Amino acid sequence: MQASNASAVSTDSQPKVFHFFEQDTNTFSYVVQDPASKACAIIDSVLNFDMASGRATYESADEIVKFVKDNQLEVQWIIETHVHADHLSAAPYLKKLVGGKIAIGEHVAVVQETFGTIFNAGDDFPRDGSQFDHLFKDEEQYTIGSMAARAMHTPGHTPACMVHIIGGVAFVGDTLFMPDAGTARADFPGGNAAQLFNSIQKILQLPGETKVFMCHDYGAKGRGVAYETTVAAEIEKNIHAHRGVEQSQFVAMREARDKTLDVPHLILPSLQVNMRAGHFPEADTNGTVYLKVPVNIL
Repeated sequence: MQASNASAVSTDSQPKVFHFFEQDTNTFSYVVQDPASKACAIIDSVLNFDMASGRATYESADEIVKFVKDNQLEVQWIIETHVHADHLSAAPYLKKLVGGKIAIGEHVAVVQETFGTIFNAGDDFPRDGSQFDHLFKDEEQYTIGSMAARAMHTPGHTPACMVHIIGGVAFVGDTLFMPDAGTARADFPGGNAAQLFNSIQKILQLPGETKVFMCHDYGAKGRGVAYETTVAAEIEKNIHAHRGVEQSQFVAMREARDKTLDVPHLILPSLQVNMRAGHFPEADTNGTVYLKVPVNIL
């Protein structure tokens, strides 16, 4: 059963931020609105997908569509913080219904090369990011209405991860979690724990009062799920990357911990769809769309 909601946090100098929670994948999506206009961006949308039946549905995306239309918002961007491995993107569906440019970091080409090879996607699968409408460069500045924003390259979880700093608040994707949950894994192909540590340091150099918005939360130690913290709280309390943790300590912890983690249950469909900017592969000759399952035979 899906559970989601929307709420706003804003001040005169900050964007209006509305969060939407998808329970099956513990994913937070956001609508981020310029406080001076109706312009907005959608960040890390979710396409509902049942692995057993291969059925894709749009409940989570439809809630965002309804919210955008009910509030007469103008979608300028549909942003992916990275190529997610635990949920499918609804970006093309949202673009069709409410507009906006689908955008991701330029290093998505590295991810496409890696997983294009793993899934044997063939020569007709472009590995240059051209499936997306826009590829953000490191420290690229852009706008949402009149509100300033910038994209900061934060590799480690994946090569293409980016943090988006919009009107003074930060959307960190999977790079950081709530302080009591720590940090992202770095064991997927292209991941690197040392890079992840360095990327986290870039985030922690932001002003301490900067609000930080999560992409995922799993309710550590039985608490309710949470989506917002601050840079100062991460510096003082993050169980993996608080003040005083050295890179060598972090890498040893991260690599040991990652060996104990299960593979996300939607990793195979997620990667094949998300590396295509949320599009499924072309239908086969019988008109049916198929996703591949690489088989590891011992």
